[in-house]
Amino acid sequence: MGIDLTAIHFVYLMFIFFIILMMVLKKDTSLVCIAGIFIIAWIATGSFTASVSGIFTSFVFAIKELLPIILVISIIVSMSRSMLDTGINDVMVAPFAKLIKGPNLAFWIIGFLMLFISTFFWPSPAVALMGAVLLPVAIRVGLPAIGVAVAMNLFGHGIALSGDYVIQGAPKLTADGAGIPVSSVIEASVPLVIVMGVVTTVTAFLLLKRDMKKGLLAAGEKPAESTAPPDAKVPGLKPVYKKLFAFFIPVFFILDIVAMVLFHLQGDAATALVGGTSIMILLLITMAGSRKSGFEKVTKYLIDGLQFGFQVFGPVIPIAAFFYLGGDGFHTMIGADLPGASQGIVNDLGSALASVMPVSKEIGALTTAGVGVITGLDGSGFSGISLAGSIAALFAHAIGSGAATLTALGQIAAIFVGGGTIIPWALIPAAAICNVDPFELARRNLIPVITGLIVTTIVAMFLI
Repeated sequence: MGIDLTAIHFVYLMFIFFIILMMVLKKDTSLVCIAGIFIIAWIATGSFTASVSGIFTSFVFAIKELLPIILVISIIVSMSRSMLDTGINDVMVAPFAKLIKGPNLAFWIIGFLMLFISTFFWPSPAVALMGAVLLPVAIRVGLPAIGVAVAMNLFGHGIALSGDYVIQGAPKLTADGAGIPVSSVIEASVPLVIVMGVVTTVTAFLLLKRDMKKGLLAAGEKPAESTAPPDAKVPGLKPVYKKLFAFFIPVFFILDIVAMVLFHLQGDAATALVGGTSIMILLLITMAGSRKSGFEKVTKYLIDGLQFGFQVFGPVIPIAAFFYLGGDGFHTMIGADLPGASQGIVNDLGSALASVMPVSKEIGALTTAGVGVITGLDGSGFSGISLAGSIAALFAHAIGSGAATLTALGQIAAIFVGGGTIIPWALIPAAAICNVDPFELARRNLIPVITGLIVTTIVAMFLI
């Protein structure tokens, strides 16, 4: 049995199209989302004051949902900066520098190392953690600086961020938008991330090798060495302690993964484990490296991390609040109920879509991937993935299956486009570390990412 659509459903759908239009035009969507919340609340409650209050309560709801992810990323950034200041990151990547014997190995070693580090530390801090150390080594063996930037970008802001299996920020947002468990999105994303990762990196590598043979790429120059004294940034931390931290930090996070598997920790529980481990590492590093000023430096690192976290997720809160309206948060956010037979705005729209037109899995996959690409055009891979999840749920409900696969596809498309491989958001740090033009880096990533999206979308059609 279907349900008769109300004005709330049509207004919600209208604002979805309006949000997509704003993203295509590269305009900020926060104002549109706030207006959508206000108008929907007014229609639902008939009260102007309740509608104004609904804007605030919807923000509170979104922040509560996102807070674990915002905090864990902020804490990881805090920890990463303490590692940079104490020189632990140099020790961590030094063994890998010895393995880099030629440009081919340089590309793949830097890429997989970036993938590994980004899985635990998030890509933006990972760029700083390893870029400055491995870039001179790669250039010395003949890999152009643009090749280093491409490897770090695709493996870090592409593969690692689009899967986000440890921190689980991306699957949390898309799963909430789709109204399905985080574990379902994570499981469904594995084959798609593998396909997307293989196609993009192999394509990028082959194009890079072709241009190197033609002599179109220069190796670049080694970055200028720091004029600061060797121990200027490592107050009190002896080399033996650096080595101990460099060994045990990865061990701690690997143990976290083992615990997640053994104790079936997912979602907020997994996030809490990673966050708590990061805080303990931050405290140990800071107190070991700055005994006298350790208390003050811990606070400073935490403030720096929180500033980064809210700067990144600030634009996400309004759009996430809007799309939470389409799921289970309607009553909590607005203080009113949908019609009795309603299963949520998005599910209602999906049922209506199925009743008026035939919807195939091919159309669903193409549309969800397209929405993911469009939402990434604003330069933030995270701001639109709630929308990608909602669209995926809408088509899955109409098709009758494939919610997790469609959601994962939309997530991958949004992150690869907006997370820092094509649109300059996190692309800028990688370009700056490698001293290359960010527009050249985006141009070089374009063909591999488009190729990967086409192949991954086709694969998703068979998995739905």
